[in-house]
Amino acid sequence: MMHCPDIAIVGAGPAGAWAAYSLARRGARVAIFDASHPREKPCGGGITGRALAFCAGAIGHLDLPASSIHQARFVDTAGDRSAIVPLDRIDALSLDGRHRRAVDASALVVSSRAAFDAALLAAACRAGATLVPARVFNVEVGPRGASIETSTGVTRAGFLIGADGANSLVRRRLARPFGRDDLSIATGYFAHGVSSHEIVIELAANPPGYIWSFPRPDHLAIGICAQADAGSTAAALRAKAAAWIRHTRIAEGARLEPYSWPIPSLGAGSLRRLELSGRGWCLVGDAAGLVDPITREGIYFALVSGEWAADAAIHGDAAHYAERVRGELVPELAHAARLKAGFFRLASTDLLIRALRRSGAVRNVMANLIAGRQAYAGLRWQLLKTLEWRLAWEALRIGRNPDQVGRRASA
Repeated sequence: MMHCPDIAIVGAGPAGAWAAYSLARRGARVAIFDASHPREKPCGGGITGRALAFCAGAIGHLDLPASSIHQARFVDTAGDRSAIVPLDRIDALSLDGRHRRAVDASALVVSSRAAFDAALLAAACRAGATLVPARVFNVEVGPRGASIETSTGVTRAGFLIGADGANSLVRRRLARPFGRDDLSIATGYFAHGVSSHEIVIELAANPPGYIWSFPRPDHLAIGICAQADAGSTAAALRAKAAAWIRHTRIAEGARLEPYSWPIPSLGAGSLRRLELSGRGWCLVGDAAGLVDPITREGIYFALVSGEWAADAAIHGDAAHYAERVRGELVPELAHAARLKAGFFRLASTDLLIRALRRSGAVRNVMANLIAGRQAYAGLRWQLLKTLEWRLAWEALRIGRNPDQVGRRASA
């Protein structure tokens, strides 16, 4: 065990592993504390092209199992309607430079999160970081640096990076924990023994959120996500996911393994007040709240914030890290937060399905959104350029209630 690292990182997911990799490559002594990684993540598992491109240099010699994604299918089970959105096809996730499409920023790959996270962590360890497989019970930061208390003892370091997810201990000790209004509940099932070549998504109005099925190499990750303060328990949401599975018959014959997990989903106000750092410490990834409030995608933001935190740790300037995140990442997330309520409200009408069926331009916009290459700052203009989407965008912009939207749609 490394007794006196320069930098201690709590959490070995993508944000922590990438921060460790970036630091170790510069010669810093880095210790990563995590008793459970790598592990399968209870989420869809989609990894956007820009995230793959960001880390390809570190894990480029590896071949990771991934599903071949042909399309996204948007469904409305109440009306038995659906619409297909073609996606870029990826037959394998190979990051050795021979298959350029695998790291194209336009791609969306669905891989085992356990395998992807393991590859990032292995890259950090090869670069010189030390993994400490111990649970962290407490952290403190003072004038002499940070102390990390684990089951194996106390470690001291000059700088501390919190990368320990939505329930971050580092955040709870050094900043304010997320409130229920800043969190989503993601719950559902791993459907073992079945897979597919398409993503299936249904937007839900009550509570606002969506249901998904993402095909991983040997199972489907099926779930539902909604704000934690929307009035539905994890058990009630999981029951909705089970009913959806039965209705769609998407996982017949599969062994269902339930899961539940919190995901940061901050509103625009919370993003403006976001606590990210202090003297000698900073938060990255989910622990920082850097997750798309609509799609709940966070891997790209985890990698970027991890690299920027490494810069801050090297230069001892946590304040600059916070300024950079607020200036370059928060605006995009805040755009999504402001659009979120109206976006999910469209689920109460058939506008989305009709627009996707009628318009190739709308399908292209949604494909870009799914793949993570459509910035929210430009989403309004892209949608307005598609004539078929004007009515839907009016509902999104004004924020009418479902009954009012329905009357406008039938007018």
